[in-house]
Amino acid sequence: MINMIQYLEKDPSLLTLLKENKASLIGVTELEQKAIIASFDDNETCLETGLWH
Repeated sequence: MINMIQYLEKDPSLLTLLKENKASLIGVTELEQKAIIASFDDNETCLETGLWH
């Protein structure tokens, strides 16, 4: 799952597709996918530094 998050940090356009249900993450459960999207929505991470707030 860490690799997926790192990829989303590098390609935020995929995050938009995930939010619009136009893409999905293979090997990640629906609950995990929702949590990943929520973490980006809640601005819990700073994409510039990679640190959790």
